[in-house]
Amino acid sequence: MAESVAEFAEAPAAVRHAEEVMGTVFSFDVRGGEPGVVRAALEEAISGLHRVNAVFSTYREDSQVSRLARGELTLAECDPEVAEVLDLGAEAERVSDGWFSLRYEGRLDPTGIVKGWAAEHAARRLRAAGATGVSVNGGGDVQMFGTPEPHRPWRVGIADPLRPGGLAAVVSAAGADELAVATSGTAERGAHIVDPRTGRSAVTDLVAVTVVAPTLTWADCWATAAFAMGSREGLRWLESLPEVEALLITAGDEVRCTGGLASRLG
Repeated sequence: MAESVAEFAEAPAAVRHAEEVMGTVFSFDVRGGEPGVVRAALEEAISGLHRVNAVFSTYREDSQVSRLARGELTLAECDPEVAEVLDLGAEAERVSDGWFSLRYEGRLDPTGIVKGWAAEHAARRLRAAGATGVSVNGGGDVQMFGTPEPHRPWRVGIADPLRPGGLAAVVSAAGADELAVATSGTAERGAHIVDPRTGRSAVTDLVAVTVVAPTLTWADCWATAAFAMGSREGLRWLESLPEVEALLITAGDEVRCTGGLASRLG
């Protein structure tokens, strides 16, 4: 899991909010912009998250995704966002050679992509409203835009999965107008990541994979896929992806990272 960290001295006016939705908490830290416009955009972003939950939740029998999976709706009858997310998920399956999957136990389940996609969209809505700095943390995965204040970047602490309360690293968004950090692992939710090739919990030497990339939609997908692959194959695959850096921690307390990660630490 990750936690947004910002420097507050002489910072632009900040709007902060925490919203329980999609089975987790989404935390907003929004800087600058015209206050009334930013607050209206925040309300729209929060409303959008609840709508995403209503459309995509696999726990709600009446959600469009649940009805689509049962054959009660066609894709054309669903909201356009459903086709968008499924197209993105299909691309993630292709790029990961099937290690990321839109299915669980043979049933349509886009859970692995929806949260990151929703957080990214919420952050983009606030950025478009004129905010000079945006950080949206969706259950530990963070999308950042701009800066919290002039000459000070957003920073994200990466929790150490083997030392509760400790940090494995701190990622800096210095020099990047957009940056995302996503972590997949067993520390917070146990063995919840599925190996799509067996349909069972992924058995690997990893306890956590953190991916740093421009957008949270892909960072979240790539972290999940790499965790299922294991440290050796996962690291090799992550190294092949453009604009992607990563930190992998094994159960044996080995830390492995992509070649360019050091430029993002601080």
